[in-house]
Amino acid sequence: MLRLVLFFAAALTTAAQTPSSDSPVLQALLTEIRQLRQDLQTTAAAIQRVQIVMFRVQNESQFLSRAAQRVDEAHNRCSGFEQQRRFTAQQIEQLEARRGSSQSPADQALADNIARMKASLESIGVEEQQCQTREIDATAQLRDEQAKMNDLQDQLDKLDKALSGGR
Repeated sequence: MLRLVLFFAAALTTAAQTPSSDSPVLQALLTEIRQLRQDLQTTAAAIQRVQIVMFRVQNESQFLSRAAQRVDEAHNRCSGFEQQRRFTAQQIEQLEARRGSSQSPADQALADNIARMKASLESIGVEEQQCQTREIDATAQLRDEQAKMNDLQDQLDKLDKALSGGR
């Protein structure tokens, strides 16, 4: 019995020391498993980057929408001032055409009204210029936001290409 135990112990020791014919196959499998794990980690990292960029695109989309809304509001406000300025200028022309050269109280009241309207026209002109400045600023901000969105879209395209294996 002792001999049998010694025989098995010697056989196990010899088997452990001799290289198995499965060793190259096992090494190839281990290498493949390691490569798959590395590929999964790389893909997971790329997916996380895509999620981050998608979150940024979503936020930038909101900023872009607000910037476009500000441009529209500024444009509409400026158009209103422009219409108001034209209307006031036409009224002044009409009143000046009706005004006579006499110094009657009616003509004096008309002259006072024309003077008030001219002052109002100047005020409208100043407001219109300020509005145009705000519209220009809003348009510039919209272009900046659009450029940011384009950059994010480019990043997404690159990540998509990387995830698809560069096809």
